[in-house]
Amino acid sequence: MTSQGLKVLLSLDAEAVASLKDGLNFKKNPDDCKCYIIYKNSGGFKACKNQCKHQGGLFIKDIEDLDGRTVKCTKHNWKLNVLTMKYVNPPDSFMQDELEVEMLDDGGLQLVELCPDDPWVVDPLEPLDLQEGEVKVTYFTHACVELKLGEKRFIFDPWLKGPAFARGWWLLHEPPADCMDRLCAADLIYISHMHSDHLRYALSQEDMVKYSGHLSDIQSQVKLTNIKVIPFGIWQNVDEHLRFMILMDGVHPEMDTCIIVQYKGHMILNTVDCTRPNGGRLPQNVDLMMSDFAGGASGFPMTFYGGKYTDSWKAEFIKNERRKLLNYKADLVKSLQPKIYCPFAGYFVEAHPSDRYIKETNTKNSAADLNALINKKTPGIRTWTPKPGAVLDLSLALRDSTNSEAVTNPPANAKIYKDSWDFNLYVDELNSAISSEIFKHQSWIQFYYTWAGFQNYNLLVRVIETDDDFTPLTGGYDYLVDFLDLSFPTKRPDRKHSYLELKNRVGVMRYLVLHGRLWDDLYIGFQNRISRDPDDYHHKFWNHFQSYLPLQRPDWNKFLQEVHDISQDSPKIWSYCTLV
Repeated sequence: MTSQGLKVLLSLDAEAVASLKDGLNFKKNPDDCKCYIIYKNSGGFKACKNQCKHQGGLFIKDIEDLDGRTVKCTKHNWKLNVLTMKYVNPPDSFMQDELEVEMLDDGGLQLVELCPDDPWVVDPLEPLDLQEGEVKVTYFTHACVELKLGEKRFIFDPWLKGPAFARGWWLLHEPPADCMDRLCAADLIYISHMHSDHLRYALSQEDMVKYSGHLSDIQSQVKLTNIKVIPFGIWQNVDEHLRFMILMDGVHPEMDTCIIVQYKGHMILNTVDCTRPNGGRLPQNVDLMMSDFAGGASGFPMTFYGGKYTDSWKAEFIKNERRKLLNYKADLVKSLQPKIYCPFAGYFVEAHPSDRYIKETNTKNSAADLNALINKKTPGIRTWTPKPGAVLDLSLALRDSTNSEAVTNPPANAKIYKDSWDFNLYVDELNSAISSEIFKHQSWIQFYYTWAGFQNYNLLVRVIETDDDFTPLTGGYDYLVDFLDLSFPTKRPDRKHSYLELKNRVGVMRYLVLHGRLWDDLYIGFQNRISRDPDDYHHKFWNHFQSYLPLQRPDWNKFLQEVHDISQDSPKIWSYCTLV
């Protein structure tokens, strides 16, 4: 068990406390320059760190808030009500961690934080000398690497063939020709989270051990056995010299994880896609750190239309976001001071011809640019921009950070970038769902959304089936779902409500419906176009359809039997609507 200590983050004397005004007060600790927010009212004080839970941005006063309780993040305009510690944009989403306010006898105060011990310091191991070739890191493609750790082989996030997110993402790099054989020979596989760019759903091997922090998510989406689900923050011993620990993301704990692997006392930290890995508490001075870098892993704002979402607005937004992400990653590396840093988990491309607009709009950071920025900010850290099949010998790199022989690059004639993807094979599989028997009966709409189980939320969604160019499909479904009471009206209700319009490619949408798959394939895979009024992100809705759909797919056999029984016995009317 880990213990907890108390850490004083900020101290104010009696004069400083007396000067605090009612409402919001922004304070900085002069010793470490860290910032805090103190809210004062007749009930006393509330306080938190001036750090957005999303990507660590600073808050400023929200001039649109007349009550003086809300602050706005300077990075992505997230809004926090400091009185309630709830984020109000996105609504129904996160809670800010509140600090203890300790009043002193002399009239001063202290902001105090509970500080549990870092779990990786439990049972510390002294680093032992590594022999040349004893620890090797081989980059395959995207987020997939192989670690050779003595006699064990540990593979991370194997997306090695086919598309991810339905048909939206395709591998940029050509993985080594023997990657599938090496995958099958692996002793351990780490699946960081359930997104398909970290595990192709077709993968099924029974002779490996797979580790994940979210067992039900993985088992419901892929045909894997011998999965071991383990608790977060506890060392898992593999053999005398090898152990690992999985940590959760601070922003998306229901989804993302990161991992620490330790061999003979040497640490490798892989933060994968985590937005705030382990809430920002991570080990320093690890031997190798790996993380994502590219950005662009979301439908926002490329797939949005109407209102402010012009091409020029999108271009400016994307440019600014990529710059912020680049600086965030560089600053994170600077703060953690790893001996070696490797950017990965961002090598995908919107290769299908129908997604040319996304490919041209969704510019991404380059690994070389991030490494250049890190070298500028922290010259002592060795950076590695990997090519598929490249190998890092950790022993050689640690002995001499300038040793060029520590990295073995693929042969000069090796294929680095993919130039073909077998589009038809995978797109035809998706489109096979279009002709499914269930879609001949309009009552599938009510059956599906009842199965999905989301309601009691004041949101009206219009779903329109389209062709590849997002033109409404002749004969396709076009319907409304009112999630306040899970009804299917013929028109928008008179009450005040939020409205979301989704134009979905018919093959992808029907495939998701048929197989009960998560809506990440639509949103992250760029397979829809979105308009909303007002222009608010509905975290509760998207989080449900992207993370919390039932684990078992809809029982379409039961549905077809009910349809048959109704047609035979009674003209029961279903409450659905197809708009013309």
